[in-house]
Amino acid sequence: MSEETTTTEEQSTGLSIGDLAGLRQIIAVAAQRGAFKAEEMEVVGSHYNRLNAFVQSVAPQTEEETTEEATEETSTEE
Repeated sequence: MSEETTTTEEQSTGLSIGDLAGLRQIIAVAAQRGAFKAEEMEVVGSHYNRLNAFVQSVAPQTEEETTEEATEETSTEE
């Protein structure tokens, strides 16, 4: 596989923070509705905790970047 093909595939299949936050919510709802067996809860909970920590650590950065971009656009328009 060429580098160009790999780069295109990565861009088209990339996940956003919004996707990961949505996945976190899906896991929470599924657990609340009893979709997982008791013996699966430790594994599901472990993955949920890791995903949650990642989303929380990245989300504030994303909000700051969005604010900075909006400020730059406003400055450019003036």
